[in-house]
Amino acid sequence: MEPSLPESLRRLAEKMPDPLYVVGGFVRDFLAGLSCEKPDIDICSPTGTDDFLSAANACGFVPVAVYRQTGTVKLKDGEGRDFEYTCFRSDRYVRGTHVPVEIFFTDDIAADAKRRDFTANAVYYDVLAEKFVDPLGGMKDIAEGRLRTVDKAEKVFGEDGLRLMRLARQAGQLGFSPDGECLAGARANAALIRDISPERIFSELRAILHADEKYGVKDGHYAGLKLLDETGVLAEILPELALGKGMEQRKDFHKYDVLEHSLRAARYADGRVRLAALLHDVGKPFCMLRDGNVHAHPQEGARIAGEILARLRAPAKASERTEKLILLHMYDFDGRTKPNKLRRFFVRNAPLLDDLILLKQADFSGCMDDLSPCPGAVRWRAELEKMRTEGAPLTLKELAITGREVLAAGTPPRYVSRVLEQLLLHAAACPADNRKKRLLTLLPSRLKKIEEEEGQKETNGEKNT
Repeated sequence: MEPSLPESLRRLAEKMPDPLYVVGGFVRDFLAGLSCEKPDIDICSPTGTDDFLSAANACGFVPVAVYRQTGTVKLKDGEGRDFEYTCFRSDRYVRGTHVPVEIFFTDDIAADAKRRDFTANAVYYDVLAEKFVDPLGGMKDIAEGRLRTVDKAEKVFGEDGLRLMRLARQAGQLGFSPDGECLAGARANAALIRDISPERIFSELRAILHADEKYGVKDGHYAGLKLLDETGVLAEILPELALGKGMEQRKDFHKYDVLEHSLRAARYADGRVRLAALLHDVGKPFCMLRDGNVHAHPQEGARIAGEILARLRAPAKASERTEKLILLHMYDFDGRTKPNKLRRFFVRNAPLLDDLILLKQADFSGCMDDLSPCPGAVRWRAELEKMRTEGAPLTLKELAITGREVLAAGTPPRYVSRVLEQLLLHAAACPADNRKKRLLTLLPSRLKKIEEEEGQKETNGEKNT
């Protein structure tokens, strides 16, 4: 069988002065029997940028970006499909620079193959000749599920520290394993990840956390995380987390040390909460070293996670949500919180509840590899279902009174939102009171309490002054 390529590529290949090749992930995935929803199609040939653009324009392709210095063209065909073209080239790096300091254009396909990362990504497919070209033995490595560097591993990783993250990501996504030299080279160069921008590191980390989703490789994300740990890269990018390696926990609750528990929590986590699952116990090593116990680890963990995500320049919303999940992940850990108090907690944290339940399940499963329903999650879902059955409001939309009606009842505008919150908390615990008439009856007492609290604050402020 041959890979199925867009007809636009065949037309382009016919216009080219040199053979046109597809290379990289598209070819690798075809040979490995893998497929994804939106495959990237990288193409290349010895043809220079200007001659390539001439042929592409003649075939109805639209250039999106042209980088003549690197011989790279990003373009779309007439049906909007994306392609990236590069001229055959050889690159020279200064150790750890990530960007080549010199580029040499060539007509030698083997030289072009050697500028890549792994042999699995250096198999070419000649579009017109309909045949594979394999300068470095990548087809055998693909067949055997192996990641082998295109040159000496020390050189390949020494050129570009981002390849350390790419190794873990591709191993996880593809279900491939690095060979011994590749693994040793990654370990020897782990510190070079420090030369990579925080944004790129976070982008790769996020891709690793979802590695199983690209091709459906079971536990691919866990395999990627384990490889980060094995190569020493995890200790470079998340030293606060790696500090938990070898830190034992109570045997009656935990089968693994702090780090392995965290990795396994991420392993079992729903995709929506994997970042929080990975970092949920990041406060434990800090607390154990400071206090000799882990009692404050949710609070310290939220703080440390915030620092980590700021350092990696993660999106603000994702960071804020992750911090909150970590802060709250131990709430009601023993299942003894009284129902009314639990309901008020639900109201105050309604936007986080689904993710909190998922995180509780991941934490539970990561303790003993127990995939049965987490008792805490079962309890919370049961209480939420009971609230729905009783008509207990969880959000203001479900409250039987509106802000306009609270205002019309004589509440000063500055107190409307607080009065609504108080009425919502009350109705969640006492759903029979979620009626407009009853809530209007309760309103004065809630308003009085708020005004008294404000008066006390002002008095305390004057005293402090």
